[in-house]
Amino acid sequence: MTEKSNQDDEIDLFYQAIKGTKKLKQDKVAPSIQKPKINKTNLELKEAAKTASFYFSDDFEPYFAADKPMQYVRDNVQSDLAKQIRKGNFYPDLILDLHGLTQIKAKQELAALINAALKQNIECVCVVHGLGMGVLKHKTPAWLVQHPNVKAFHQAPLEWGGNGALLVVLDTQDLY
Repeated sequence: MTEKSNQDDEIDLFYQAIKGTKKLKQDKVAPSIQKPKINKTNLELKEAAKTASFYFSDDFEPYFAADKPMQYVRDNVQSDLAKQIRKGNFYPDLILDLHGLTQIKAKQELAALINAALKQNIECVCVVHGLGMGVLKHKTPAWLVQHPNVKAFHQAPLEWGGNGALLVVLDTQDLY
């Protein structure tokens, strides 16, 4: 017996086995389960979420004078840095607008902004928290004070958001 005849015999056996069956009509498509693509953006968001939970506590309440514009200068930094920010000596290279974000998402975005600025060696950023109900206006400075790379911040000039924004100066030296 040759190989060709063996194949023919198997085909004949197959057709005999399926004789009398009906072809099924497929009326449903099974959903395919796709794993989410891991890209740089997803990894950066995960990194930002970790950073936000590590540095930013919602329980910490720093003291800010109510009768003065919002400002802060870290202890080991020149004391006139806030004044320099106010006078316009710093220009923000990145701007983050927190309008419409939840407190948790705003915290993550703030951490992502700081990480991105540090990676790009950017010294000054602007964080627009808005006025609204005052939740992000109150929490944003409290979060910024807790980050070790924040040297100083001051209420932004009108062209960058005024009372609804902060100009933040970051410590970019000796990072890598």
